[in-house]
Amino acid sequence: MGYLGEEIKKLGFGLMRLPQKDGAIDVEQTKEMVDLFMDAGFTYFDTAWAYAGSEDAIRQALVERYPRESYQLATKNAAWIDCKTREDAVRQFDVSLAQTGAGYFDFYLLHNLGEGRSHYFDDFDLWSWIQEKKKEGLVKHIGFSFHSTPEELEEILKAHPEMEFVQLQINYGDWENPAVQSGRCYELARKYGKPVIIMEPVKGGMLATPPESVEKLLKAAEPESSAASWAVRFAADLEGVITVLSGMSNVEQMKDNLSYMKSFTGLTDAQRKVLGEAREELKKIPLIPCTSCNYCAKVCPMNIGISGSFTAMNYLTLYNNKGRAKNQEGWLVEGHGLKHADACIKCGRCEEACPQHIAIRETLEKVSEVLLK
Repeated sequence: MGYLGEEIKKLGFGLMRLPQKDGAIDVEQTKEMVDLFMDAGFTYFDTAWAYAGSEDAIRQALVERYPRESYQLATKNAAWIDCKTREDAVRQFDVSLAQTGAGYFDFYLLHNLGEGRSHYFDDFDLWSWIQEKKKEGLVKHIGFSFHSTPEELEEILKAHPEMEFVQLQINYGDWENPAVQSGRCYELARKYGKPVIIMEPVKGGMLATPPESVEKLLKAAEPESSAASWAVRFAADLEGVITVLSGMSNVEQMKDNLSYMKSFTGLTDAQRKVLGEAREELKKIPLIPCTSCNYCAKVCPMNIGISGSFTAMNYLTLYNNKGRAKNQEGWLVEGHGLKHADACIKCGRCEEACPQHIAIRETLEKVSEVLLK
């Protein structure tokens, strides 16, 4: 595409979910996946300091086996993980250089901004630090990844025009989802002229096995195409996208992605119509009408993660994947320092504050029964 002066095809290899063998990353299968990816003409690899074993695995599978100029390598700084000082945060960069053996990074990201995590990057002034790394030639392009509201994204984009790109969670399932608002986040990135790297195009695998009504619609349109292919192509069809990251976990997933992305030039109007119909099907599924405004959280005496609990329940309703729904609940509730649904004392203050008139106490009880037992 030529964004930022780099020639990058629209499929990127996300290294968060690499194949496992005997409790560790299967480096030999990873090598096979890297070879297939490179042979097909794709060159963008995305890892992170926080992805256990990933940087070391990509050193063995890619860096030690291919010329450095033949690929782009991205990694990330998670200053919100166990960092008490600026020195703790910037040390992650040195660790990443050592673990990957890459010498420099083509793309370096301040990782997972949003909510209670953003202030670490401000407190440690990593915004000026990352610019220094670029001046030193250790980083080619600087940007950030983001998981939060459009309003917070706009604040960051206004405050840091020096950032060259932004990495966003975008997929057709979340495009109009009030809890994620990926469509609005994408539009803001375009408003501020930032090219976008897309993560979670298949929503952590959920859109690879969508609800039955959506699956039927996609299969009727293209019987030979996987549901995952529709999700990746939706993301790759958007304007201003550098690449779409797919967190492939085995050779079969790699081959499937390559089969439709190797010659991808964009969706047809008919295909876009099908995806629009798929979004309408998702809207028909009865969900908890929570918009994550969090007015309820402001009055809850028990500090319960109400909206996070409801988001997890909606995931379960949509995708019938209890394991992933439980993981979502854990991250959105306990992972944000909040209490689980079973801490509810049924005082009712939340329901008085809820503009959507949700029966919150009753719904929290369902969360407890379904996801916490």
